[in-house]
Amino acid sequence: MKGVILVGRIFILISSLASALGGCSGGSSNTATSSGGTTSQAAGGSSATGGAASDAGGAATGGAGGTTSTKLVINALTTGTDFACAALSDGTVHCWGDGFVGQLGNGGQVQRLVPVLVSNITNAVSVSAGTSHACALLSTGSVMCWGTNTSGELGNGSTTNSPVPVAVTNLTSATAISAGNGVSCAIISGGAVQCWGANLTGELGNGSYVESHVPVTVASITNASNIDVGEGQSCAVLANGTLDCWGLNSSGELGNGTTDRSNVPVAVSNLSNVASVAAGGAHTCALLKDGTIQCWGVNSHGELGDGTMVDRSVAAPVTGISNASMVSAGLMQTCAVLKDGSIQCWGGNVVGELGDGTTTNSSVPVRVSNITNASGVAGGQQFTCAADSDGVAHCWGHNSYGQLGNNTLNVNSPVPVTVSSF
Repeated sequence: MKGVILVGRIFILISSLASALGGCSGGSSNTATSSGGTTSQAAGGSSATGGAASDAGGAATGGAGGTTSTKLVINALTTGTDFACAALSDGTVHCWGDGFVGQLGNGGQVQRLVPVLVSNITNAVSVSAGTSHACALLSTGSVMCWGTNTSGELGNGSTTNSPVPVAVTNLTSATAISAGNGVSCAIISGGAVQCWGANLTGELGNGSYVESHVPVTVASITNASNIDVGEGQSCAVLANGTLDCWGLNSSGELGNGTTDRSNVPVAVSNLSNVASVAAGGAHTCALLKDGTIQCWGVNSHGELGDGTMVDRSVAAPVTGISNASMVSAGLMQTCAVLKDGSIQCWGGNVVGELGDGTTTNSSVPVRVSNITNASGVAGGQQFTCAADSDGVAHCWGHNSYGQLGNNTLNVNSPVPVTVSSF
């Protein structure tokens, strides 16, 4: 890990999450989307993690001759350390930015300033990016991963990097996925959770500290509906609307009132009616079914959004947000899509990752400039990306590897720029 690297997260379209917020009892539906990262969802079309997209777009009228063509929709949008990926409604996945360890999945190991097609994937329903690897959930319930594999995070039984997707071993009924810092996790049909990769701080949740190059079952979780993997912590929303987390806890990111790490899931204190979870660098946030957001963990840049810079080991409400439909946690920033299609972000803003036209940190939410129809948001390491209801992606913040996707390099932007077309 280079410094504290972000755990890219996946965040996806609001329509499925909106349904969950609309009153779905017992938590969000099968891996309800999170924007926070969360997870992908349901093979078979359901949107999970990102919610499979929904409506943005539908069919568009074609050109001459009166023919029609299907308009591509972004089903899932996700950010890693310095790269981003999108799963489209035609089943393909496209990535851009840093590709030096194969995390773009196109067979190369170079950065790309515009989206490139991930090899050999034609039926993806979601995608999630970790530090330097990514995984796609396929419509069959299987999962394929690519990029760095130092700790076995690709899940194929080896520690060999791969610049093209490889199948995760013995995983055939996944309904949601999330990739983090050397770790990947999936919800399995029925609600169990399996994880693979690094385990120095208990990230696999199986009661050990031994890494695994193939999936292992997380202890005591049998009814998960949503999952997100952060820098060192993982969290799962349960069917009854409560939340369990495990792994690193040096800043209170597990939310159980302590700073003790745990290699098995522990309950987040005083939290119920959770729709989705977003795990970031060293902080975690939960979107509740009433549209409010609560956060906990490190707060040195204001990433908890409570108007202070005081770390918290129990959940605290984000100031001024009561109508959110999605939340995503990046390295030091947090963002939420609101029901009116706008985005608000808070926390670190050194290179413009809050998108408000400044480089000033904020401990309370500020509005992202020029986006009024957002369907998803994903916070990365000092950059952020969003999808809109027209099927267009936008990114802002750091651009050292072309992660803004607009065919420029080393030109940071404190306001959203449009990602080149897929």
